[in-house]
Amino acid sequence: MSWIQRYKLRNYTRNSIWLLPVLGMLAALVLVRFLDWIEARVGWQSDFEPSAALTFFGTLAGAMFTFIVFLSSALLLVMQLASAQLSPRIIGIVFRDRVPRFALTLFAFTFAFTLAALVRIHASVPAITAHVAAYLCLLSLGVFLFLIDHVCRLLRPSGALQAAARLGHEVIRSVYPLRLSGQQDPGERPGNILDGVPTCTVPNPHDGVLLAFDLEGLVALAREAECVVELVPEVGDFVAAEGPLFRIFGGKGGPSASVLCQSIALGQERTLEQDPAFAFRIIVDIASKGLSPAINDPTTAVLAIDQLHHLLRSVGGRQLHGGLVHDSAGSLRLIYPTPDWEDFVGLAVTEIRHFGGTSIQVARRLRAMLENLAEVLPPERAALLRVELTLLHRSTGRCFPEPEDQAMADVSDLQGVGGTHSGKGPGNHRSEATL
Repeated sequence: MSWIQRYKLRNYTRNSIWLLPVLGMLAALVLVRFLDWIEARVGWQSDFEPSAALTFFGTLAGAMFTFIVFLSSALLLVMQLASAQLSPRIIGIVFRDRVPRFALTLFAFTFAFTLAALVRIHASVPAITAHVAAYLCLLSLGVFLFLIDHVCRLLRPSGALQAAARLGHEVIRSVYPLRLSGQQDPGERPGNILDGVPTCTVPNPHDGVLLAFDLEGLVALAREAECVVELVPEVGDFVAAEGPLFRIFGGKGGPSASVLCQSIALGQERTLEQDPAFAFRIIVDIASKGLSPAINDPTTAVLAIDQLHHLLRSVGGRQLHGGLVHDSAGSLRLIYPTPDWEDFVGLAVTEIRHFGGTSIQVARRLRAMLENLAEVLPPERAALLRVELTLLHRSTGRCFPEPEDQAMADVSDLQGVGGTHSGKGPGNHRSEATL
């Protein structure tokens, strides 16, 4: 099985909401037959009246089916409301959450188990099967109550932002595994390789968004062909059909185009698997939606800045040169673009500064984030943050003509408005709080 086939299978299994419930139903049928075999060998029978058991389990089976339909409809409705209120990109995070998937699997398992137990009631009632079916229904009720609480927490702005940030931290650690450790980012570059003429260029066979690529597989292909492979688009970029996908430098022509195309995954929309900037994109989208005139919820934007603050602090302490992979002999084999510090800061700050320019709450929280990051991150990261602080000061000057309002907007506040800060005017912008 090739890398792209494994990727598609893994991605479909991870994002499919129907697969586990169907497997749960099959497992329920197998378990009922197994319990029926044990009862036949041991000779256990329940004291329940067959007629009463038929009525009881028929009611449970019908209730569980109604339960599944109601829950599925409610989840779809809640996700539509959340996507309209927060961001459509949040739907992918909800589908990947384990609790709704486990709950639907349990409900489908219980329904199939109860229905299979019902058809086995004739002159007597199987003891083990009857008790297991009854307790499974009680367990399903408890899981349903827990699911309601979990979904309510997940789809609140704070819950959705935390879920996106948690996935963002995971992909940041995966794409940028090395920390700065007090040393400057070495910023390794491919030298004169990219200045030369490529041996060949591999076009993209069909359009789509670059979701992921097989890093180890591309390195192995380049080592075999004794060449350097450059992946032209960045993960998350849309690549048009016939656009440049790979460039080959050196070697004897490099791997074939078909083999190289089997090492990348294209799709309809970005995912978080190898795209750390997409986590920032989701959080900024939620903040922008909260700052829109139709919603006018700057507190949601402040909650988004809280998570952006944590993500920037994480990515700012790592080596971001990336994109250069050597083989075991130390020879450069793969070059691919990755977001740098300027990309992350611009993505996290620019739109929120523009959309939230008239909100004192957003301006104060954004200033607190920039000042804190400039204080705790290495010096090479702080220069860009000071530029953003200057831009923020200019924005507050344009948006707040009254000197008192401008003075208030130019103060750091980790809560937006109401938190502890170190000064009362534009001459003192240093926040004492650190995360």
